[in-house]
Amino acid sequence: MNTTTAPLTIGHGGFLARRSAYDWLFALLVAAGAGYGFQRYGASMDFYETWILAGTVPSLIGMGWFWGRVRGLSLAVGAATLLAVALYSRTADGFGADLAAADKVFLLKYFLSSQSAILWACLLFFMSTAFYWIGLLASVRPGSAGSAASGDNAALQLGSGMAWTAVALAIIGSLVRWYESHQIAPDIGHIPVSNLYEVFVLFCWLTTLFYLYYEQHYRTRALGAFAMLIVSAAVGFLLWYTLVREAHEIQPLVPALQSWWMKLHVPANFIGYGTFAIAAMVAFAYLIKQQADEHKWWKLAPLWALGVVLAFEPFVFRKDPTGGSSSYWIVYFGISALIVAAILMARRRIADRLPDFEILDDVMYKAIAVGFAFFTIATILGAFWAAEAWGGYWSWDPKETWALIVWLNYAAWLHMRLMKGLRGTVAAWWALVGLVITTFAFLGVNMFLSGLHSYGEL
Repeated sequence: MNTTTAPLTIGHGGFLARRSAYDWLFALLVAAGAGYGFQRYGASMDFYETWILAGTVPSLIGMGWFWGRVRGLSLAVGAATLLAVALYSRTADGFGADLAAADKVFLLKYFLSSQSAILWACLLFFMSTAFYWIGLLASVRPGSAGSAASGDNAALQLGSGMAWTAVALAIIGSLVRWYESHQIAPDIGHIPVSNLYEVFVLFCWLTTLFYLYYEQHYRTRALGAFAMLIVSAAVGFLLWYTLVREAHEIQPLVPALQSWWMKLHVPANFIGYGTFAIAAMVAFAYLIKQQADEHKWWKLAPLWALGVVLAFEPFVFRKDPTGGSSSYWIVYFGISALIVAAILMARRRIADRLPDFEILDDVMYKAIAVGFAFFTIATILGAFWAAEAWGGYWSWDPKETWALIVWLNYAAWLHMRLMKGLRGTVAAWWALVGLVITTFAFLGVNMFLSGLHSYGEL
């Protein structure tokens, strides 16, 4: 289906004059929603939260005007979230809405409670990945009518549609979880970015949303097969973390996290993580395309490197006191190994369907540039947060040290790109190494090192 529509413009001239009626209706609804939120919950907001809400209004309107798909996504998410809040509010307990309704009301139990919505999102992320791969490997119909990109088939379009739906459900689940946390007790409520479970949900939908923008911008869905692999890997961890560690239970914030800085630092950080991950998967696709005709297996380094990383994961998580971790990660490894083998066997067919090297290189560069900008902002905000929580802007805590390593790595990549014209194989390999560094900064520090950020350990 076509991803762009011709706007109904109001005259000609400046930027505002070119807005369509739908644009202005969207802006009105966003402003009205923010006004309702402030009227209903303003008494519970501090000075900074009020300004964050105020700043969200023009930001969301600007995003909707810049990228039309955001308007429909925002309205659908807003309507579903308000419906969930209304269903919870039909009965009340001592703290507000009765959360027991999540087990009694059909829509909450099966679709709109935070856990239900997030689990549906997880399923759709997996299904989206599968359909992207089916579409990539299937015969392509050149110039298919009605497709966003010439040659898209039904499976690719289904993969894209499922990705959009998964993003919507993940955001709905996060917003409803935010509401649910405030109904447990007055001092429990918090934005859902405080632990690994919540930030993995954030990572999944942010990464997918950024990929979907590149998909529409470059008019190709072929990269969805690679970009969604990293999202599916994150969903695999999220499900393990939910089933084995029961991390989906809402917990009070530890003192260090009871700060408004968290509302800014964590989302900015994960925009960086998500776009760095996209860049790495595009780099992986670049190397697959480049080595499609390679007959010497030992030279197929990208695939072998991925296999080594996947093989290592079961050993990282095998020591679980419940005994459930080992079997889960063995199955995880088995599925991952089959995926790697399939990509290896089909590398020529995959390469024929990937975009040109110039497009792959451009997506890689733009993803890293966006990620670096937001990661820089997140690092600065983190320093201010550290000063408030621990009395100093920088303490060489392991998490801080590895964040600096990540920043320096991508700063060097961008410097070489802009000043020395870095392109091609070296740039792709560097982006893949960057993902390893970033993953260790995100998860490895929590697993193997201790410090001031130990509240996030596995």
